[in-house]
Amino acid sequence: MTRAVVVGGGIGGLSAAIRLAVRGWQVTVVEQNAALGGKMGEVSVDGFRWDTGPSVITMRHVFEELFAEAGVNLSDYLTLLPIDPLTRYFWPDGAQLDARASLSEMAAQVAQFDPRDVEGYLRYLAYAAQIHRITGPVFIYDRPPRPKSFLSVPLLDWPKADPFRTMDAAIRAHVRSPHMRQFLGRFATYVGGSPYEAPATLNVIAHVELVGGVWYPQGGIYAIARAFERLAREVGVEIIAGEGVSAVRVEGGRAVGVTLADGTALDADAVVCNVDVATAYRHLLPQTDAIQKRLAGLVKQEPSCSGFVLLLGIEGQHERLAHHNILFSRDYPREFQQIFKDRVPPDDPTVYISITSKTDPSHAPDGHENWFVLVNAPALTDGFDWATEAPRYRDLVLARMAESGFDVRGNIVSEQVLTPVDLQNMTGAFRGALYGASANSKWTAFKRPHNRSPDVAGLYFAGGTTHPGGGVPMVTLSGKVAAELAVEDAARA
Repeated sequence: MTRAVVVGGGIGGLSAAIRLAVRGWQVTVVEQNAALGGKMGEVSVDGFRWDTGPSVITMRHVFEELFAEAGVNLSDYLTLLPIDPLTRYFWPDGAQLDARASLSEMAAQVAQFDPRDVEGYLRYLAYAAQIHRITGPVFIYDRPPRPKSFLSVPLLDWPKADPFRTMDAAIRAHVRSPHMRQFLGRFATYVGGSPYEAPATLNVIAHVELVGGVWYPQGGIYAIARAFERLAREVGVEIIAGEGVSAVRVEGGRAVGVTLADGTALDADAVVCNVDVATAYRHLLPQTDAIQKRLAGLVKQEPSCSGFVLLLGIEGQHERLAHHNILFSRDYPREFQQIFKDRVPPDDPTVYISITSKTDPSHAPDGHENWFVLVNAPALTDGFDWATEAPRYRDLVLARMAESGFDVRGNIVSEQVLTPVDLQNMTGAFRGALYGASANSKWTAFKRPHNRSPDVAGLYFAGGTTHPGGGVPMVTLSGKVAAELAVEDAARA
């Protein structure tokens, strides 16, 4: 029987493990943490429960397809509830918008900013849908793009993918209101990028959410990890948790297994690495000239942003807030300038607040709410010391929330803080960057590390730092690609 070891029990690793096991492989997943899920985690303290990683789930069909491949129904493992509004947005001038999939409801809200933007918004949705139609088969739902990948796309369609403008430039061509421009530009942050630098092609993200909708797994986002783990075990995957991998064993240029932290050797015909690709090259592979050269290239790439997180148990109910909320900054360009150019946490950050107790009341005691508060932060540098600055920045974020009308400083009954340093230590994300390399380049999709290692035969990558990118559905697809490549290579061996 063909054997595979999956290093890391995140969503990408579990996706690959399930697909390999369904194809008859003997699969072992090794996870250094006690619980699976990777960046998808949960914390329960003082009667409150929070998800600590992803918070917005789209592309339901990706999960349905994975479970169908195993011959089961997603609904028997996971209940995905539609969220409405998708997100509630607040601006410093008091303006508010509830993003909804309903075009009639959105039109009425868009008109409050500028009546002309109703037509512009509809044109923007058609434009984003067109990008999805053109790029989806090549950049999202298939293997990493190769020259021949583009032969299936009509030549006249490629300019419509809009790779040479920035997201912001394309948005400005459709809507006039500063509010709408900021609202649509926000989708760049879904891949850790800036709307002022990321290619306009990434407006496809807006299509995925605004047309496809947002889903919430009953019980919390971590219910996805539980569902994946349950399915993996049912199809025969062996899971070793609480044990790290110290090295990928390479003989004759080929991965032949892994060595665990305790010295145990596990043999394999293929190794799937579900850790940050740069971290894998730095810590898990033998430091040959080829590996060091590849690592140098990975390290040189601009990283995506990281995050600063507050897990707050709040006394009281806040009816003005929805499940997902955004409190926009006053100067969006300056915010991204500080993150990506100055490489310091923004002094007027946009604040995201997720309150799962709005949908799952059991996540907080009666009369309380569980707030997951996230602001975008730069990847780790030597120029900012989170060990000393985290308390000050925590106070700044709370003050920013208070300015927006949500002063909870006197109502916090439980609190935890997660800095980019914590995110790096918890997940192995290089420099704490949540999405690997930055999306702020029109070449990002081509430079993203391949799911098949070009340096070590039999080594494959799954996760947010490889193709097709970050986000739970995309990471799930990365596991699919890694598994398919491993199966094909084994058949040719």
